[in-house]
Amino acid sequence: MTVGIGLIGAGGMGRAHVDRIENELAGGKIVAVADINIDGAKAVAEPLGAAAYGSGSELIADPNVDAVLVATFGKVHAPDIIAAIEAGKYVLSEKPLATTPEDCKAIMDAEQKVGKKVVTVGFMRRFDRGYNEMRDVLRGGELGYATLVHCRHRNPSVPENYTTRNMIDDTAIHEIDTCRYLLDEEIVSVRVDTPRSTSHRFDHLHDPLVLVAKTESGVLIDDEVNVNIQFGYSIECELVMESGTTRLSDQNRSVVRDAAGDRHRICTDHNDRFHDAFNQEVQQWIRAVERGEHTGSSSWDGYAATCVVDAGLESLENGGKEVAVDMIEKPAFYA
Repeated sequence: MTVGIGLIGAGGMGRAHVDRIENELAGGKIVAVADINIDGAKAVAEPLGAAAYGSGSELIADPNVDAVLVATFGKVHAPDIIAAIEAGKYVLSEKPLATTPEDCKAIMDAEQKVGKKVVTVGFMRRFDRGYNEMRDVLRGGELGYATLVHCRHRNPSVPENYTTRNMIDDTAIHEIDTCRYLLDEEIVSVRVDTPRSTSHRFDHLHDPLVLVAKTESGVLIDDEVNVNIQFGYSIECELVMESGTTRLSDQNRSVVRDAAGDRHRICTDHNDRFHDAFNQEVQQWIRAVERGEHTGSSSWDGYAATCVVDAGLESLENGGKEVAVDMIEKPAFYA
């Protein structure tokens, strides 16, 4: 079976998914593309012989579409995801699942109404080899339980339309989900600290930020979000346990040694750093759709991350006070 995939959102992330599905992965084919900019949809769809639509609802109604990949802005995810659920089609949604807890709850309600999990959220770091090796060390138990997690999310630069809010709801959300995944517990409180800003930022942006969070068991997480660091895209994480630590390597494949010293290449962006993780995520989703099964992170994971983001935004707006994360009790459906 070849899974007919409908892509909603023909921007950069959507086009990156098209390239991997068409040229690197097996079992799936892009059969339809939708974008509010119909010319953009046609530009992606026509070379593939795929249909082009001006709305997600039209694409979801296409009988050739077996599953839907959502790669639009987070604030417009909910209507298309809910429509796909109601149409009985599996969904892979780029993060965030939605930008408000209320929209995430509406998605979960729709999913529970149809009686099965069909929504996977695109938290691709769950498929990264380094993070999974760290998780295995913690689960092995030889170094005791976790006490601290130190994270750093550094971009070389960001476009002018990127906001301070985006540093939490678009960037730190990755570390939020990753720490939930590593520790297998929920985050219960957040504060956001505002260090001295870099001169490399746009005037409207407060950069860097440090998000500090606590989990149910008291693990303390700090996440440096630094999006104009200039030198490259650098994702770092160290998990501290009672009797040792584990951290991500520098992800280098080779090292050059010469008169200038030892050095290795630094990644330039998220597609570069997480190429393999993206591929594994989408490939696993395609194979699960073939079998009629859910895989990967769930709508609950998307909801939980959005609730933490909400608390972080409240802290940012209120001078860095500590804010409790407000969440509903986890439904048995997502246990």
